[in-house]
Amino acid sequence: MNPLSCDQINLSAPYRVENGPFIHAYHFYTDYGVAYSISFIKDDLFISNETVQFIIANLNNRKSPRDTKLRDTIMAIIEEFFRANESTLLYICETGDGKQAMRKRLFDYWLSSYDYKRGFSILSSSIMDGDGIWNFASIIVRNDNPHLKEIAAEFMETVNLLSSNSK
Repeated sequence: MNPLSCDQINLSAPYRVENGPFIHAYHFYTDYGVAYSISFIKDDLFISNETVQFIIANLNNRKSPRDTKLRDTIMAIIEEFFRANESTLLYICETGDGKQAMRKRLFDYWLSSYDYKRGFSILSSSIMDGDGIWNFASIIVRNDNPHLKEIAAEFMETVNLLSSNSK
């Protein structure tokens, strides 16, 4: 994965984004004092294409009201990711606190309300694991990715395989 340019991100991000302490990690603070870390980790779930897991972490666990500047900053980071990389972006909602459905709705809302969305294809799915916990995952792929159809097919095959294994 190619690194992202904070200078490029900050051209359109309302919150100032800086490099984090680890490679492919970025952080910023909101007007409400919430510290966010955004990171990208190579994911081996898919075989045919480079897939990178996209992680959003609220570092100080403060509540964040509806904040369009937060959405716009995260979307600026995603936009820079796709400017620098032809990879597939995988977003899996964290399940540790039972708020994964809320996270999925919020992320879907951000994606649907962002003007740049027409340049991307987004596929989402939900899978119940063996413990009865719903897991939500989405992939985001640039529409001009030459492997778009194969990536979509592999995502659906993986979802079907995981769904059948959880029964």
